[in-house]
Amino acid sequence: MRAVVARNLEGRGIELHPQTNLTELVKTDNGIKVITDHGGELIADVVLFATGDYNSFLDSKQMVSHFHILVILQVTKYKKVEFGSCSVEIDKTGAVKVDEYSRTNIPSIWAVGDVTNRMNLTPVALMEGTCFAVHFLSEAFYFPVANTKTVFGGESSKPDYRNIPCAVFSIPPLSIVGLSEEEAIEQVNGDVLVFTSTFNPMKNTVSGRQEKTIMKLVVDVETDKVLGASMCGPDAPEIMQGIAVALKCGATKAQFDSTVGIHPSAAEEFVTMRSVSRRVTARGKRRQICSGCTAR
Repeated sequence: MRAVVARNLEGRGIELHPQTNLTELVKTDNGIKVITDHGGELIADVVLFATGDYNSFLDSKQMVSHFHILVILQVTKYKKVEFGSCSVEIDKTGAVKVDEYSRTNIPSIWAVGDVTNRMNLTPVALMEGTCFAVHFLSEAFYFPVANTKTVFGGESSKPDYRNIPCAVFSIPPLSIVGLSEEEAIEQVNGDVLVFTSTFNPMKNTVSGRQEKTIMKLVVDVETDKVLGASMCGPDAPEIMQGIAVALKCGATKAQFDSTVGIHPSAAEEFVTMRSVSRRVTARGKRRQICSGCTAR
């Protein structure tokens, strides 16, 4: 999927420099000279430098001093957390250490969200906070919320990090839910089936843009459960949000196959993928399946 995103971006004229960090920015008469950690130099009219952790921000201070730029920063890791005389433990990355119920080493102090560095997504922080607090609100305001028990309600409910959908809002976007193919191979004891579909969206056909959409389903052969789904293409996050509900309910490939698709749409590909692209055996050896074979 990463390769698909890269090809699509390059097809739009965007030059990629993977595994490269910026070390210095210098204002010149010809523009901004960008120096990378590989010793390379680039000249740019404008530089937007975005970083996502505390250490990278500290490393960027010297670079920023050479030229005034806009830095978008989300500090997700902290060197220390001060709570007066309390000594809240943090891990080697600077994140607050919590147990599976979001409790720190101090029984009366809890932590949720990016500061714990578990899964740094806004909706996940909302889920973690909900597990902690919503039961109290449901009692106070007579608003029943199913399966939300917290410390305020006297019963603990831990966050469930399985089948959490996420997206990269590239052009076109990438979205995934559940296990990747690599994760499934590592975690499943038996064989794994991989279904893929690649096509040119209708609007790209009309415009002549050669930008493919790709979809993938990963299935456990023994249980027939869909373990993961991914898509790179227009509206991928919108489609994957619905797929996430299906995976949360434990949907099987047979249930996907029995679902009627909406035509014409890209989403219907997820319920019409009948041919196995490859089968990964329990010993990790891939056996390519002919395009005309069916899953069973």
